[in-house]
Amino acid sequence: MFQVAFTALVTPFKNGAVDYKALDELVEWQIAQGIDGIVSAGTTGESATLTHEEHNEVNRRVLLAAKGRVLVIAGTGSNSTAEAIAMTRAAQNAGADAALLVTPYYNKPSQEGLFRHYKAISEQVSLPILAYNVPSRTGVNLLPETVARLAGLPNLVGIKEASGGVEQAKKIRELCPRLVVLSGDDALTLDMMAVGAKGVISVTGNIVPADIKKMVALALKGKMDEARKMQEKLMPLHNAMFLETNPQPAKIALKLLGRGNAEFRLPLWGISPENEEKLRAALKAYGLLS
Repeated sequence: MFQVAFTALVTPFKNGAVDYKALDELVEWQIAQGIDGIVSAGTTGESATLTHEEHNEVNRRVLLAAKGRVLVIAGTGSNSTAEAIAMTRAAQNAGADAALLVTPYYNKPSQEGLFRHYKAISEQVSLPILAYNVPSRTGVNLLPETVARLAGLPNLVGIKEASGGVEQAKKIRELCPRLVVLSGDDALTLDMMAVGAKGVISVTGNIVPADIKKMVALALKGKMDEARKMQEKLMPLHNAMFLETNPQPAKIALKLLGRGNAEFRLPLWGISPENEEKLRAALKAYGLLS
């Protein structure tokens, strides 16, 4: 079910508030482009600066806009286990296909604490859940041995792996053949799929969802040479999406392409003029800007 390409969708703002009309339009465009699924209110969706009410409403509105035409994984992670449980329950009640839960940030829990965090959530919901490991953001690495323990939870179905290394994804696959591993790093997607990952939750998918889907579909069919050629073409875009902290380049790219206003909430604000020029150059080289 989750062996596909997802876009980690940005959250549009207007005059400081969530722009739900623009959010609906982004969902519709993603579906028209053929993406398999959408992740709402994740890191790329600026979840850290959404209120709990906004967080739940973004997830609900994406589900309403999608109308069951694509998979929707609701971001429901928090550094508070109780808050994560509450938001995951809300996503379940809204009809999400699954929930994506980032490891608790700032607290820096031990591996035992991480296990107990996910176990507590699993025991309170029936919704399929995926762990999300991104040490560069959270300060803690969910180790493969801990993931193996989590694999015993009946509704933990997978992990978004963004530790920056292929070896960790490989070890998770070896220890946890039941779990779906999804790449959380666009640049490493094919390398991770070569060792058993089954798709990607993509930032670049905000810009070229059809191409991300095609590349993943080729890899899933075993057509790795063709997929590799697409990845080589995509690499400048992948790199451009991380010229500065995600989702700043992605939102500015969408603005340049006529699909947003690039409004952020502090402490995110935008990117330097030098990096915006690099971003423009990458979009032009790909054929997205004249």
